[in-house]
Amino acid sequence: MTTESPRVLVTGASGYIALHIVNLLLKEGYRVRGTVRDLYNQAKINPLKDLSLHSRYPLELVEADLIKDYGWEKAVKDCQFVIHVASPCPDVHPETAVDLIVPAVEGTKRILRACAHAGTVKRVVLTSSNAAVHGPSVPVENNRVYNEEDWSDPSSSELNIYGKSKTLAEKAAWEFVDQLELDKKFELAVINPCITIGPSLGKNVSSSVGVILRLMNKSIPLIPPVSFSLCDVRDVALAHIRAMTTPEAAGHRHLVANVNITMMEIASILHNEFAPQGYWIPTLTAPYSIFWIASFFHRSLSFILPRCGNIVRYSNERLKNILRIQPRNINETILETAYSLLEQKILSKM
Repeated sequence: MTTESPRVLVTGASGYIALHIVNLLLKEGYRVRGTVRDLYNQAKINPLKDLSLHSRYPLELVEADLIKDYGWEKAVKDCQFVIHVASPCPDVHPETAVDLIVPAVEGTKRILRACAHAGTVKRVVLTSSNAAVHGPSVPVENNRVYNEEDWSDPSSSELNIYGKSKTLAEKAAWEFVDQLELDKKFELAVINPCITIGPSLGKNVSSSVGVILRLMNKSIPLIPPVSFSLCDVRDVALAHIRAMTTPEAAGHRHLVANVNITMMEIASILHNEFAPQGYWIPTLTAPYSIFWIASFFHRSLSFILPRCGNIVRYSNERLKNILRIQPRNINETILETAYSLLEQKILSKM
């Protein structure tokens, strides 16, 4: 890197995936600016400060919110690259579109407008989701493997509100860039990660990591008959950096996918590692009917129920061949996720 290292804006910098992106950028010598909703929220700010203790450049932080115009002009100023990670992602299925779709879509357009007005942004990398390719709860067509050419149908009743929000936000981004005037043009690349787990750099873990947490803290006594397409948060972070710098990535989507694995297989991996240490990990499955009844009392199960019996597989050919990333061993990722929860004291040690 030269002394004039490019400046990169990372939105929602205190989030689970964003922390890993910020960490990689700082290690590679970029000048990094991050947005947070509250500069005085020490629980969110301190992990970011820790990342920059030994970095070449100090980490800049700017206050900005997806649902407000204030702060975005300052955030984007003099940036050559923008990695837009910030997006609402609730732990349970939201009741209305207002809770999720509006901030996701309007927030994305708000940030892209700021990029267009800045005049310095060369490329934006947008964090989308595999749900914008094919919703995990939407029935699979003839056991096919879905790739970046596939799109979820936001009008489908089988696509949940989160999937609709990611689909509509990504479509809005492509449309926005396509319609930009020539003198304001910048490139767009999109990352579509599957359910993301892996070690946390702070106590702010994602709802995806909650699957591991619930298996470890006894809140799931029986295993639901579901499967997940998983990926490692470190692969996701690296994919964003590669999409930012790889010429062939511009104008394309990139699925970050590893393997499709059942919840029973995840539980078995955890049980083999942690049962000898005194932890109780469930190993018995239960029929769909039990979880259907339980969903009336535990809204978080609404995330799991539609996945029962539905196995969705996603291609990772662009990840490997264009971004040059070989996915990590998912068994190791599962264990490292659990150990991270213990190290961060999110889980109590035995």
